[in-house]
Amino acid sequence: MSDAVVAFDASGLAQVVERARALLDDGDVIAARLLAAGAYDQAKAGAQFAARFGAAKQLVGKARQLQGDALLIEARAKMRLAAEYDAARDAGQAAGKGRPKNIPDENVFTQAEAGLSAKDIHEARKLAAAEGRAPGIVERAIAARLMAGLEPSRANLRAAVGTSTATAAERGNNLYETPAEATRVLLALERFASKVKEPACGRGAIARLLEDAGYEVDLADLVDYGTADRHGVLQRVEDFLEAEADDEQSDICTNPPYGAALNRFVAHALRVHRPRKMALLLNLNFVCGFDDPERVFAMDSNPPARIHVFTRRLPMMHRDGWDGPEASSRMNTAWFVWEADEDGNYAGPTVINRVDWKDYDIPAGSHGDPACQPDTAEASASVSAGQGAVKGPEGTGHEIDSGPKPAAVASAADPYDEAVAIVLRDRKASAAYVQRMLGISYTRAASLIERMEKEGIVGPANRAGKRDVLAVAA
Repeated sequence: MSDAVVAFDASGLAQVVERARALLDDGDVIAARLLAAGAYDQAKAGAQFAARFGAAKQLVGKARQLQGDALLIEARAKMRLAAEYDAARDAGQAAGKGRPKNIPDENVFTQAEAGLSAKDIHEARKLAAAEGRAPGIVERAIAARLMAGLEPSRANLRAAVGTSTATAAERGNNLYETPAEATRVLLALERFASKVKEPACGRGAIARLLEDAGYEVDLADLVDYGTADRHGVLQRVEDFLEAEADDEQSDICTNPPYGAALNRFVAHALRVHRPRKMALLLNLNFVCGFDDPERVFAMDSNPPARIHVFTRRLPMMHRDGWDGPEASSRMNTAWFVWEADEDGNYAGPTVINRVDWKDYDIPAGSHGDPACQPDTAEASASVSAGQGAVKGPEGTGHEIDSGPKPAAVASAADPYDEAVAIVLRDRKASAAYVQRMLGISYTRAASLIERMEKEGIVGPANRAGKRDVLAVAA
């Protein structure tokens, strides 16, 4: 068997690859593409054959190198053919599946005659777009696979340059960091108990902002990322689906793993952990579905209190380790918030809110400013009293403000007078609104609203979580 494997490494395939390269250089793109595709298939089969029968690493590596060379030639040929086809089509000299009746046959050619299918052209356009954004990315992606000792396949190339969805194997730990924009909206619209559990913490994208807002965060994940809280305590490594509830019934805030485990994850949290409040960042499609009993348990038997739907798609949550071109998200997402009533039940009804994360984005220069971070007193006031828009443990009210956008970042000394002026001018007394208008942290805005209540400028939050503005602008 080893002799058969050795026979594969003859000069024949290498010569085919070099012939394809020469054809491409000479402009015979169709022939180059066909020859490279054949060489790719032969090298792929040879590499798999060699690996299966334990051939030397050098032999497997040689086959994969030829496969990578052929793949690069094929990709370049496809991109050139697609570009030439698009140019000819724009000039009225190319057709799709059929010939237009008003153009003589000798003046037009079809996709099939160009040696391309509609799928080939679509894929080639995407590869060309990726090359335009990052010149050389196709060649670098193939080289990276070879350096790692991995097969340079067509599917891997599409995933590496961002032109298709990665396979399950390529996704690895399936970690997609949560954009800060999503967590900022949640912190503006909801408040939690002083300690929050993050059972799918990843590298701490959500936890960092929770801590910035004054919360203590209990970190855990199925994978050991070495994530630590602000006190230096490392995350626990545990499977949430097998984790038992703690005595505190801690609030939960996380971006859970999507895929086959998602329904079980949500149902397990509601059935076993029974948090007072739980906020999960989910695909909006989670609202739908009827044939999975876990989904029905989460959405029908224990409906969420609120769903904050992002009207504008969030920035792309690229998987951990992704170094390809950045893209905008193709997924509609929402914060699903479950909140137990006085009897400990998740009884709904579900209120759907539409929110634009850009209304909650922090102005440049304000995030990270010490003056915008909660001190101990502010954090305590926020956690114990909350914002005007959401009452907290005793209620399920909410509001979403609209109107003027932030004009400037508040002064570092004391933004109270500016906050009062805004509330009196716009007759809106919510921490979320003050936060957006002044560009300060939510906890700081909440403390300002509480101070206004003590001074009789605004009234207490009603059952719907809203406050009346009692004073009148001078």
